[in-house]
Amino acid sequence: MTTPPTKGEGEEREAPVIRDRRRIDPETGKVREGAQAAPESAKDSGGAGAADSGQAPPGGGTSAGEQELRAQLDERTADLQRLKAEFDNYRKRVERDRQAVREQALANVLNELLPVLDDIGRAREHDELTGGFKSVGEALEAVVGKLGLEKFGEKGEPFDPMVHEALMHSYSPDVTDTTCVDVLQPGYRIGERVLRPARVAVAEPAPGQAAAEGGDAAEGASEGASGGDSGGASADGSGGQPKAGDGE
Repeated sequence: MTTPPTKGEGEEREAPVIRDRRRIDPETGKVREGAQAAPESAKDSGGAGAADSGQAPPGGGTSAGEQELRAQLDERTADLQRLKAEFDNYRKRVERDRQAVREQALANVLNELLPVLDDIGRAREHDELTGGFKSVGEALEAVVGKLGLEKFGEKGEPFDPMVHEALMHSYSPDVTDTTCVDVLQPGYRIGERVLRPARVAVAEPAPGQAAAEGGDAAEGASEGASGGDSGGASADGSGGQPKAGDGE
């Protein structure tokens, strides 16, 4: 009995086969032709497999499941848009309330400082604002000015009941309308908000003065009309006298 020959005895060993399947040729750096054809063949085989399996190709008609998913997507999108709008409105409302609280707090603080500002103004009118007290007063006025406090009320300006408070009333021939002739206490405001109206003394035209002005205007109009009539009568050259043939 003979033993079979062992591997390698009596026959030559086969060399290993190495296949280079890289798309890019490492020597030239170009795409190999076989690598370009491979994806196309795979794509063709995939399309054929999808056609054989009975599935609709992409871009075809939508199924009931896809329609349901699209409806759910639209519903969720509408919910998100509504929530975003509600959040934007809430943020604006909070910002508006925060601004209103800030303005109210600032107005309360400045209202407490108005008597101090009045004392500083009276001291300035009597030439008592001197020395260190003058520096403190001017610094306080500068600070409240930066916070938006504005002083108003001047002599000679028209009386406005929205910003003026009349404490005294008189008649004067020097005015033609209700006018502030004296400021007893200045007013203060922040922007459009009046913290305190200006307390003033007002003067109106005398009742007889208005009537006299109306009478003078009426008299001037009547004199102008009579002058026009006399001019028309003398326009024919007769000087207002009857003509020679009128008496016959």
